[in-house]
Amino acid sequence: MKRHHSLTLLVLSFLVFVPAAFAQRPPVTVVQKKPMSVAVGNNLYCAGYIQTSGISTANRIIGAQDEADKYNFAQNDFMYINMGHDKGVKEGDLFSVVRPRGTVKSQWTRKNHLGNYVQEVGVLEVVDVKPTVSVAKIKFSCDAFYLGDLVQLTDQRVSPIAEKGMPLDRFGDESGKAIGRIIMSRDGHEMLSRDFIAYVDLGADDNLRIGDHLTVFRDLERGNINTLPGHEIISSRDYGFGSEKFEGTKFSNQSPRKAGEHAGGQEVKTQDAKNGRPHLTKVVGEAVVLNVKERTATIVITRTGQEIHTGDFVEIK
Repeated sequence: MKRHHSLTLLVLSFLVFVPAAFAQRPPVTVVQKKPMSVAVGNNLYCAGYIQTSGISTANRIIGAQDEADKYNFAQNDFMYINMGHDKGVKEGDLFSVVRPRGTVKSQWTRKNHLGNYVQEVGVLEVVDVKPTVSVAKIKFSCDAFYLGDLVQLTDQRVSPIAEKGMPLDRFGDESGKAIGRIIMSRDGHEMLSRDFIAYVDLGADDNLRIGDHLTVFRDLERGNINTLPGHEIISSRDYGFGSEKFEGTKFSNQSPRKAGEHAGGQEVKTQDAKNGRPHLTKVVGEAVVLNVKERTATIVITRTGQEIHTGDFVEIK
């Protein structure tokens, strides 16, 4: 009896202390993931752009603290710009460093004049202001800085947020909105993948806005291994067999389609099979607009179904 009494007390004490132990547990904290940006680093600050309007050459880099030792400069170097109190410069101001590269011409667009390509080299932050000049530290560099590079006041840049949704719709239909083409990429690549920067011939004239999502597509038959639509992998007659006695006959994937005792109809080629079908497209990826100018826009590739080519079409979603 005494043993049973001790066991009962032990069970009761467990029932008393267990709920108390659970009550002292800290509440579960749910950590929410931050929204993912579509562009960071040099894709955000050095995407570049194509614009038709002229670019001011009045403000530029005129010196560097270490110019006696080197002629090109990078992140954390101190530069002098020809802007001071006289032009309202303040400590903490950010300036984009740009380098005009030339007029853009592309076979992929019907627009007569796209504008001039402007390379963005990086960002300067003003650390000391004098009457007519200022000292600025290279806060972010994507290429070498040189004396004479142009500076333009810029705001703190914020990337569009990546869209959360369904997987890439590789069989999607056209939306009916404005359609343009990829005319070139930032680094001269002709085959593009995720996070590549490119430029399209859609702009403010087409009501395009920063953050818009674009579908990248091409005509269904583009990208075939055959060089021309009329070319076939197998010819209509293969005369490589030595004897019909053992082979039976000569066959082909282009054999005549006429039924009856003798197949005397026309040979059917791939291009013939496509006649009369509606316009079909192949979705190869998606992109987001980072910058919009008059007749063009800068985009970043965000999703791909396969490699994307310069010359591929884009459509506003």
